[in-house]
Amino acid sequence: METRYPILNPQLRRAQRGGRALGVMAKAPQPGQVKTRLVPPLTPDEAAALSLCSLRDTAANIAEVAAREGADGVAVYTPLGSESVFADVLPEDFTLLPQRGDSLGDRLFNATRELLSFGYESVCLINSDSPTLPGDRIAGALAALALSGDRVVLGPAEDGGYYLIGLKRAHRRLFAEIDWSTAKVLSQTIARASEIGLEVYQLPAWYDLDDARTLGRLCHDLFCGNGDRDGHPYSAMFTREYLAQLIEKRGRDSIWPGDAASRTESLR
Repeated sequence: METRYPILNPQLRRAQRGGRALGVMAKAPQPGQVKTRLVPPLTPDEAAALSLCSLRDTAANIAEVAAREGADGVAVYTPLGSESVFADVLPEDFTLLPQRGDSLGDRLFNATRELLSFGYESVCLINSDSPTLPGDRIAGALAALALSGDRVVLGPAEDGGYYLIGLKRAHRRLFAEIDWSTAKVLSQTIARASEIGLEVYQLPAWYDLDDARTLGRLCHDLFCGNGDRDGHPYSAMFTREYLAQLIEKRGRDSIWPGDAASRTESLR
């Protein structure tokens, strides 16, 4: 196992620098294992490459917020043994934490519990599927968690899930009896919070890159701008550069179908 990044060991239970942890949920981008709903219009190799670009941009976004807000960036990764894949993908001051558990709920709960055990006061876990997520969403989560009292912070995704969850305590019930990867995730999580009397703070919604429709939206935001209708998107330069190469190679309509008049000069 070779890696340039420190790997956090939950068995040591050594406190880190304190403060807040911003974790990106990272999956090694293996063709056929990531972004399968983008195939087609992409090939498995292209979908994996786009997934890697999205991870790079998300980590860079987190690093910028962390530097401003005094937080630490962590890649919560899977599978174990894939550490070398993340070389030169993550910012140099990131640490690694292996994902543990069979279900997504188990992995989110274990990551939260383990990071809190290192001495962090709060933990935000962010998906790597929203490369244009405005940085103020992440900063807003940190601000909400800095207030007194216990709460869960949720960043609603437009598909019914969430792009961010932030906690100051590891509440196992929040991740139980959830229909993961469905439109019920957010509502069921809010219901679990209500069951245990936990305050819910919701951030503005954003979208995940999941399918051909959201790929088209991503292209529009990156190459045409979104008019700040939902907040200022992150620049996502790695994702933008890769999509520009794909569009140049395969033609716009194969990647980004729609009104050509609205995108004539956007790729230059």
